[in-house]
Amino acid sequence: MNLFTPISWNDAGFILTGVLNTVYISVIAIFFGTVLGLILGFARAESNKIVNMCLGGVLDILKSVPLIIQLILFSTFIGAMGYPLDPFVAGSIILSLYTMAFMVEVFRSGFDNVPHATKKAARSLGMSYWQTVRHISIPIGMRSVLPSWIGVGLSVIKDSALVSVIGYMELLRTAEQLISRSQQAVMILVGVGLFYFLISYPLSLYGKYIERKMTK
Repeated sequence: MNLFTPISWNDAGFILTGVLNTVYISVIAIFFGTVLGLILGFARAESNKIVNMCLGGVLDILKSVPLIIQLILFSTFIGAMGYPLDPFVAGSIILSLYTMAFMVEVFRSGFDNVPHATKKAARSLGMSYWQTVRHISIPIGMRSVLPSWIGVGLSVIKDSALVSVIGYMELLRTAEQLISRSQQAVMILVGVGLFYFLISYPLSLYGKYIERKMTK
């Protein structure tokens, strides 16, 4: 008796669900990781050594501990505390924090690259501290970090596959289920790779577009 069934058009909706779930969680992680990374990156660039050491220690933990371990520990701990979270929520939280840890360093380097003389000149022209940040530090600093930001964003899209370990039905998990049912691993994995490319490529194009706009 044949236990395996071939891939059919009915599976297209199942794969599409995985694609959309991958996009959802990636967009959320990139958005919140960027916002938090910008805030903390600015804090690291402007803070004293003690604050930097404390904040840097937390960020080093987030960057050093493998994402898959963070996902499992967080999901297990929250469940053991009696507050189980939906895999999408738990995955979004950890993936956002993981993204934030890398974005902080990206934005900190951008703020550090703004010449001190330029900021000092802005203050001498009568700009307040926050006006200098808004009109000098952010515009100049963000131009230099765009390639790194895109790189982190693309990594997040690929790393989102690890959220499957806590039960989130993203693209790779849906592919695994289809492979176990149909045993057509090569064809399915080629398709999965193509979908990841289609998800990632627009981000690369958008980054190049923004970079051209900022250099004009």
